[in-house]
Amino acid sequence: MRDYRMWLLRDGPARRSRVYVNSVLTALDDFHVRRGLGKADVGREDLPKSAPRALAERARIRWLRAVEAHLSPRGRCIALIPYYAGARISEVARLDVGDVQMSARKGKLRLYGKGGKFREVDIHPKLRSELQLWLDERPNWPHAGDSRALFLNAKGGRLTARAAGGIIAEIAQTAGLDDPTTAHVLRHTLATTLVRGKTDLVLVAEILGHARLETTRRYSLPSDKDKEDALKLITVDC
Repeated sequence: MRDYRMWLLRDGPARRSRVYVNSVLTALDDFHVRRGLGKADVGREDLPKSAPRALAERARIRWLRAVEAHLSPRGRCIALIPYYAGARISEVARLDVGDVQMSARKGKLRLYGKGGKFREVDIHPKLRSELQLWLDERPNWPHAGDSRALFLNAKGGRLTARAAGGIIAEIAQTAGLDDPTTAHVLRHTLATTLVRGKTDLVLVAEILGHARLETTRRYSLPSDKDKEDALKLITVDC
């Protein structure tokens, strides 16, 4: 198991995060206990000491203004779903038309995450209006009636996660943000806002599709920006 842990971290085809490796070790411990072998004597990886990178307040304002100025309803929806619903870019690409459920005042978005698990997230009012605009436009796209996919490409097929990520990158470039902005950064921004706003961690974990609260608790840690700002408060008495 020690060798397997190191392989996951360093040599596997897709290097895994420390949170992921700890989850795997916990699952293997459970397997060993069920076999009557007891837990393996393998230490866990130290988790990051900083919260994941999220957009600061000024960057968030610039981002939302750039999204608002974007001409395509499809693009605006793709940019806002990670920000308002905490979706991964793969979850955005997997969305079908039937996963958007809206009534006169409310709405739910069904997201399919890792391991085929799905969760339902309330649709934010600002996202709701953009989704409605896209749903009104979508029938005019090629082969729209032949596809269940919510987001279509120019040929009428399902938009890929890579292409969706490219749309977010394009809008971020228009916003003139200093650091690279991806769907994951937008997802982190939502999580950071909720956790620091004292939203219950269990609820935040459900919104983000986290299997472990340990993952959600990271957002309560100080970010690198917090540490930089703290250092600026230190004055030297000459």
